[in-house]
Amino acid sequence: MFANEPRTKAVLCEHYINEKQKRGNTMKLNGSQIIIECLKEQGVDTVFGYPGGAILNLYDEIYKHPELKHVLTSHEQGASHAADGYARATGKVGVCLATSGPGATNLVTGIATAYMDSVPMVAITANVGTPYLGKDSFQEVDIAGITMPITKYSTIVKDVKKLADTIRRAFAIARSGRPGPVLVDVTKDVTAAMCDYIKQEPKKELPVTDTITEEDLTRALKMINKSKRPYLFVGGGAAISGAQEEVLELAHKLQAPVCDTLMGKGTFPGTDEYYMGMLGMHGTKGANLLVGECDLLIVLGARFSDRDVGSPKTFAKQAKILQIDVDPAEINKNVVVDAKISGDLREVLKRLLPEIQEKNNEDWVAEMKAKQELVNDVVPENVLTGPYVIEKVYEVTKGDALICTDVGQHQMWTAQYYKFKDPRQLLTSGGLGTMGYGLGAAIGAKCGRPEKTVINIAGDGCFRMNMNEVATATRSNIPVIEIVINNHVLGMVRQWQTLFYGQRYSNTVLEDKVDFVKVAESMGAKGVRVTKPEEFAPALEAAIASGEPTVIECVVASDDKVSPMIPAGMPNNKIYDQEDMKNWKN
Repeated sequence: MFANEPRTKAVLCEHYINEKQKRGNTMKLNGSQIIIECLKEQGVDTVFGYPGGAILNLYDEIYKHPELKHVLTSHEQGASHAADGYARATGKVGVCLATSGPGATNLVTGIATAYMDSVPMVAITANVGTPYLGKDSFQEVDIAGITMPITKYSTIVKDVKKLADTIRRAFAIARSGRPGPVLVDVTKDVTAAMCDYIKQEPKKELPVTDTITEEDLTRALKMINKSKRPYLFVGGGAAISGAQEEVLELAHKLQAPVCDTLMGKGTFPGTDEYYMGMLGMHGTKGANLLVGECDLLIVLGARFSDRDVGSPKTFAKQAKILQIDVDPAEINKNVVVDAKISGDLREVLKRLLPEIQEKNNEDWVAEMKAKQELVNDVVPENVLTGPYVIEKVYEVTKGDALICTDVGQHQMWTAQYYKFKDPRQLLTSGGLGTMGYGLGAAIGAKCGRPEKTVINIAGDGCFRMNMNEVATATRSNIPVIEIVINNHVLGMVRQWQTLFYGQRYSNTVLEDKVDFVKVAESMGAKGVRVTKPEEFAPALEAAIASGEPTVIECVVASDDKVSPMIPAGMPNNKIYDQEDMKNWKN
């Protein structure tokens, strides 16, 4: 040490101070304490979980740390969805905890949901003691192996000396590049074993820029500046990168219409003059038809999901396609493109925008406005319907609420009729389509953004899958609002049975004696049933004013359909409205 340096008093003094500080920061802690300290290092303020035998050491330590808020959910799947909702609403890493065996496997659906939608989440599970691994011990399961295909990284820690670095690495992986879930499994003996711990400040994750090349930028600029009819297609990656200001500037500079995916909602304001609506199966007519008329489709953080592009062989065949995405694996995966830029979307746009020429193409703008006239079906005011409910939610909340959904018709109505103006405002399971996602996500979102009104919009089928989380909301005094659009059927599945299966309604009718209002009240929440249009807005206003968990059941007709609709695998111009569906023939 210092072999090539003069042993001056100043150097020796500095060395002494550094060594003293290092020793002062060193603490002898057990594994559970190390996990808590690592969570605090990462800025975690809230975790969601459910205790059990293998994870008791960690929960005993949580008891001693009231500064770390723990939300006890009613089911581990609810904990994973809550961590997901917290992450989507805040942009931070969500954290969930579960014990071994069934506790860990109950997280799987929530982890897969986060994986499909690129949500940063760290799931920490406990396993049986190291000597009992591989022996079919009680509640033993290889959760790291089970979750390997649905995580960015999964591992088991069997040495307490590796624990702190593994937790730190988990957070770094979860939030870097294209975000996603990470699972860390810790054996029970490691949660009790002692080890030196030295606090570390987490490194700031920088946007991915090393893959952005001048060649790709130059080619993209030539395509953009040459185009006469540019069209922007905005996906969830734009929201994740925080590129909303750049996307807005790009659209107005190019006078380009903008469509989005379900995950991209709010990145470009739904109230803007250039907004066309959602693309794809249940997007607007205008958004879908314009794809066939542009000469350049600029794809911003979207992955060409089958629900968006319908038929990849015919999608935007008349246009050049430029795809910008942080994940190179998504480029040319579903649709072959003409040019690409791989890297953080916001950073890419920052480099492109100064070189992009402003456009003034009156003909293209006129075509855009004509397509905007092809609006969704007119919502009747004299009958309670799903679209009516969504429109009133928008009016009452003035478009400022955080909106969660489950999956089904209500999800598509929400995407169609609520004008999202900010990213991270819509929380929904897009890629996996997880029924039962919404209420847990709403609880997580409210914990992360307590100043916001948080509403989950569900169908009756979905509410049956997560209604136990109402007890989580009341137990922890988390004032979320659950709106159940109750049509007494599995609405989206029934819609497909009507259109494609000869009206054979196999196991999709939910007519039974379940009373959702009484269910809500039995778990300590307020319950309200709405059957007439004029009853809904006052019920929602009262729920918001009460500051209490509230369930509002809205009873609607069984055969209302989501329209427009493009049949699966069909081109985007084969889009059918409500009248078309009335005359549908199988």
